[in-house]
Amino acid sequence: MFIQLNGQILYYEKSGEGSPIILVHGNGETHEIFDVLIPELAKNHTVYALDTRGHGQSATPKTFHYEDMADDVVEFIHALSIQKPSFYGFSDGGIIGLLLASKYPDKLSSLIVSGANLKPKDLKKRFLRKMKRLYRKRKNPLLLLMLTEPDIEIERLHFISVPTLVLAGQKDIVKKSATQRIAKHIPHATLRILEGENHGSYVEHSPKLYPLIQDFLNLSITFH
Repeated sequence: MFIQLNGQILYYEKSGEGSPIILVHGNGETHEIFDVLIPELAKNHTVYALDTRGHGQSATPKTFHYEDMADDVVEFIHALSIQKPSFYGFSDGGIIGLLLASKYPDKLSSLIVSGANLKPKDLKKRFLRKMKRLYRKRKNPLLLLMLTEPDIEIERLHFISVPTLVLAGQKDIVKKSATQRIAKHIPHATLRILEGENHGSYVEHSPKLYPLIQDFLNLSITFH
């Protein structure tokens, strides 16, 4: 389905019934990375899986900024009158989640992020060098986005007031210290570094993500 908001046309798919959860993919991907996760979540939840601006079937903007993408999601929540959804974001989606939950702390019921970073320098040097080489060749604005953003100050994380799960793979492209820093500065955060996993191995087309999310959502309901 398509929706126009925030000067943008976004594509999304809606599945299932129950408490709402919004899923947001990473850079250069689409909602289709969640093809294994969505049917499982849809047994107990209303699942909204978005293609962010410039991805999948959504329209492409002139420039890319994570703040704009976070504003897209809050406009999406308003437009569809979604009451206190949970939010799961992978990689760029995780960055969007951190921005969303810190800027609009009353909009979500819980937050799950995996493979997120606060600054480009939080990415491992080998990965950054590879991205710079690719950008010089291709001039892809989505690569430039990763090289220049996000720019999230630690203090901003203190505004996140919902139960939060911070995930990363043991072999992630995000430095372990950066993931630990995110979890440390979110007031109600749980940190899990997943042994043997890389940046996306437990996320993309994987059955491993569902129990991590569902167990956390069950705990969040208990705490509420």
